[in-house]
Amino acid sequence: MHFARYISVIIASTIKFIGGPLTGATLGLSWLETSLCTVMGMMFTVIVVTYAGTALQALIDRYRKRPPKRFSTRTRFAIRVWKRFGLLGIALLTPLILTPIGGTALAVSFRAGRSKLLLYMLISGVCWAVVQTLAVYQIPGLKGLITK
Repeated sequence: MHFARYISVIIASTIKFIGGPLTGATLGLSWLETSLCTVMGMMFTVIVVTYAGTALQALIDRYRKRPPKRFSTRTRFAIRVWKRFGLLGIALLTPLILTPIGGTALAVSFRAGRSKLLLYMLISGVCWAVVQTLAVYQIPGLKGLITK
């Protein structure tokens, strides 16, 4: 029965990182179980996008109606972060703002090395999983709102 709960947290955190801690709290997992499953979900996405990023981009481009805007607010923000903080900045912002898919795709598009990308994303994922999970579990009243 716990296996299904773990899978739920992993799946929730593959798309949106905060989904892992929220799902884990809702399902009654311990903060440690939730943190570990959240990191596993993020890293699953990071690995898939890192190694299949080019093929995924080609698939998206095939079905895209018109080419994407070259200089949107998002692309300008991404370039600023990359120029100022590099891969470390992208990795630190991935769980908070960029989502596992977006942050990894961004790092891949800037031609970051795979081993460095995986390491930085893992470190960032572990740190933010603990912080966000403890926040969800410790903020008074928040866990009660989630489980109602």
